Amino acid sequence: MRAGGGAARGALAMALLRRCLLLGPLGLRPAGGQDGDGCGHTLLTPHSGTLSSKNYPGTYPNHTACRWRLRAPPGTSLLLAFGDVDLEPSERCARSSLLLTDPQAGTTYGARACPQGPPILSTAPSLPAGPYCRNSGPAAPLLVTNSSTVTVLFNSTSHRSGRGVLLSYATSQHPDLVSCLVRGTHYTQEQVSVYCPAGCKDIDGDIWGNPSQGYRDTSVLCKAAVHAGVIADELGGQVTLSREKGITLYESAFANGLHSKRGSLSEKRLIFHKACGDALEVAAFNASSWWHEVDALGQDRAWAAERAVLGTAGHSWAAEPGSEAAWLELDLGTRRNITGITTKGSSEQYDYYVTSYRVSSSRDGKNWRPYRGSGGQEDKVFEGNADSHGEVSNAFIPPIVARYVRITPQSWHQRVALKVALVGCQPARVRAPRPYVPSVPKEVPVPTSRPASRTPIPGVALDPEKAGSTLLVMLLIGGFLLLCSSLLLLAFLCRRKRKPAAELNYGITKGYPKLESSQVCSLQSLLPPGSPLASFPTAAAPGDLSQTHSPDYAEPDLVQVSPSSQTGPSTFKPLPDEGYTLPLVLSHYDVPGPHHEYAEPLPPEPEYATPFCEPEPAGPHRNPCGAAGPPGAPRSPSARYDAPTPRGGARAERTAGGGGEGRCRRLRGGPAAPPGHRAG
Repeated sequence: MRAGGGAARGALAMALLRRCLLLGPLGLRPAGGQDGDGCGHTLLTPHSGTLSSKNYPGTYPNHTACRWRLRAPPGTSLLLAFGDVDLEPSERCARSSLLLTDPQAGTTYGARACPQGPPILSTAPSLPAGPYCRNSGPAAPLLVTNSSTVTVLFNSTSHRSGRGVLLSYATSQHPDLVSCLVRGTHYTQEQVSVYCPAGCKDIDGDIWGNPSQGYRDTSVLCKAAVHAGVIADELGGQVTLSREKGITLYESAFANGLHSKRGSLSEKRLIFHKACGDALEVAAFNASSWWHEVDALGQDRAWAAERAVLGTAGHSWAAEPGSEAAWLELDLGTRRNITGITTKGSSEQYDYYVTSYRVSSSRDGKNWRPYRGSGGQEDKVFEGNADSHGEVSNAFIPPIVARYVRITPQSWHQRVALKVALVGCQPARVRAPRPYVPSVPKEVPVPTSRPASRTPIPGVALDPEKAGSTLLVMLLIGGFLLLCSSLLLLAFLCRRKRKPAAELNYGITKGYPKLESSQVCSLQSLLPPGSPLASFPTAAAPGDLSQTHSPDYAEPDLVQVSPSSQTGPSTFKPLPDEGYTLPLVLSHYDVPGPHHEYAEPLPPEPEYATPFCEPEPAGPHRNPCGAAGPPGAPRSPSARYDAPTPRGGARAERTAGGGGEGRCRRLRGGPAAPPGHRAG
């Protein structure tokens, strides 16, 4: 009995296959076509498409048949995604059946009815697999074929129930193909990337939400992608989305010919990623005409083109009544990549809006090109608003690249009135490809012996015969450069270390001769403060020139005295050998504190110099400075500098009571002491 049933099923499969082959050519496009009275919603394109039986998802009619012929581009094969297969079961598939074949190779893609479990899809050339006639979905919803041409045959007789067939296809380049009925709840990962086929827009399924808020995760995924403007229904395409935390309320919207519903709280929501969807700023508006309204109070209200900015309060742009072929023009200021448009009516106070319109674009404002969408056959008419206060969005797939956009209303309610906004981004800069120049392969001699293996250097092609010498030269050059750089760095550091010391020595000895210790008077040879020959005054006197910083006075050189002389404090700068550290000053006029720390010598060869002398003590001890005086000579309580005399003045005179003992010896041939310098 079972053997006879198998033979009958095989005979039925052969009959159906002959029917498919004998139907003849239909003059179909490369994407394929359909034939028969049992065909429902069908959209076939070269890369993807969707087909369904008549009345889907309702009960398919009796005594109908439909054949779909699917074609893929050469070099690719077809993938079939079963969205829904619901046929009334019958013995030997007598009432309804579904058969998939490859007429060129004679391959049948069907399903075997297993005694236990769901049907098993077959991809091998096996006619006994027979037609599919079960009311349960296939175990593997994706069927991989090895052919670029597949014929789908659906046949029905008298039956009572069954939704029929919903099937989608794509080429082998899109292995992540999904059915039009896949929802966001079918996925658990946060990031999802799938390929949606063309034709899912008109398949029954609900969506909740809008592009700005996102969509409830229970929404049909591919249909929500069309509503969001991510893909065009007539093309399909790759969809990338993320599953994020749900929100309390999803607002409804009308976009791209689809109405979404208002939805409640959900665990997750679907956010579609759109690369180019920023709001574009309009530089200027222009229109064919605008309406000057005069209200009941006699006030004039201009419905000018500038009122067409979406988002502004108040009335919109409106064309003058009775004007034909009204249009609104938007100037973006520069060329942009325009991916979508949003329109709105006048306002809630006025019930004016546009229900359909066409779009044209221009790059210079003179030559206009109508938008025809992905088909490219006829000017595309966009669906507009259904009220005066709602917003409607439409996507441009492919996008428009232009500076000027013109909107031409085709139908409207009461009056042509419109507010509009554009979305997109800056156009991507595409560089012209360089011309291809084929490279001629270089003949490489075959070595007689196998060379030793060497580690290749990235980016450097080495000859195996000269690799050793080349590497040695490179190492020597690198070592030489490293040595030179080290020497330069060392010289620079040494120069920097010597420079501060040189600056200190330069500040000390600049303009002054360096004195030996034997040529300088010791500090013990200076007179006590009360001496009449003291050189530094303790109190200022009238006409005293010691309080001024005149360059006419310089620090004299003193003869060294014996170590047994009287010691005392000094205001002269010690020698560098005595451990003195020069203050951080730039010149001898800079004072680190309130007073001079030490006196600085003036430039060499002064015009006058004042010698320092002290009275020679009684006895054999004489002052090395040459000054003499009687013991016990009175000392002036205040000593001061004597004003210099003119250049032709008298020489130094002897003191009144000292005879030869009171004279001061001139040092190293310097000028004589000025007259009037007496020891009290």
